[in-house]
Amino acid sequence: MVKTQFGIKDLENLSNVKAHTIRIWEKRYNLLEPDRTDTNIRKYDLQNLKKLLNIAYLYNAGYKISKLASLDAAAIQALIRENITGIDSEYMRNVFKSAMFEFDDELFDTTLEKFLEQKSFRQVFSDIFVPLLKELGILWHSGTIDPSHEHFISEKIKHVIIAHSANHEKITPHNNSPLFALYLPLHEIHEISLLYANYELLSAGLKTIYLGANIPLESLNHVLKTKTKIIFVTYFTVLPENDNLEKYIQEFQTEVGDNGASELWILGRKAIKNIKNTKNIKLFKELKQFTDKVDSLSNR
Repeated sequence: MVKTQFGIKDLENLSNVKAHTIRIWEKRYNLLEPDRTDTNIRKYDLQNLKKLLNIAYLYNAGYKISKLASLDAAAIQALIRENITGIDSEYMRNVFKSAMFEFDDELFDTTLEKFLEQKSFRQVFSDIFVPLLKELGILWHSGTIDPSHEHFISEKIKHVIIAHSANHEKITPHNNSPLFALYLPLHEIHEISLLYANYELLSAGLKTIYLGANIPLESLNHVLKTKTKIIFVTYFTVLPENDNLEKYIQEFQTEVGDNGASELWILGRKAIKNIKNTKNIKLFKELKQFTDKVDSLSNR
């Protein structure tokens, strides 16, 4: 069952306000109105959660809790509008959380539109979506959110990336431009970052072949039968396992890299500590390193 009520620890995880502080605000200022179980355990509904997210944002902006506690919902929203100059990443992430808990497509879409009026899609992805997804991963593992919540946001972001990739003006690559083939290793299914890498390459006017998730190494040779001078791009999120990272690279060199015409670009934090750059293996520790490299190859 999807969660519609939250314990005080859930509120702490979602708002980054300590449970002890929430109890003080509740007791001293009647800030929230939880229900109580038969054993007197607090349970908070979605309205309480949204109110706390807004209060936490304004409190972190310097407003006194005594003032905030005296305001109704309309006054809180008005104060937020006054306080935000341009696009505030922290507040907008909280809005996306609200959209997630209510499975509200319209709220997600309109919030994104506001972002894109002032920010590039690259900025939205790096400043908003990346930290949001990291936070939701932690919340999912802690049991604060249901898998359906995390899937809702993930699928929305996937569709946004695909739409931007499809709508981007296609530029005819130069004859000497490299061809990129994007894939995830066998049994790896976390596709958002790979989709975004594909968007960046297309935006730069570079040609891509998108293979997607769960691709065995030997399958890459089918691409090499018809294409040459290929740069394979992959993203290590969960797989390969840490103990198998070097083995994976060795197998790539044996299965794919021995022809001398193929490179492997690796993104993702799992690979960083255990793999070194070589002639045909390149690591990108941060997303910006990858986008900078793509910009240097741009045909624009």
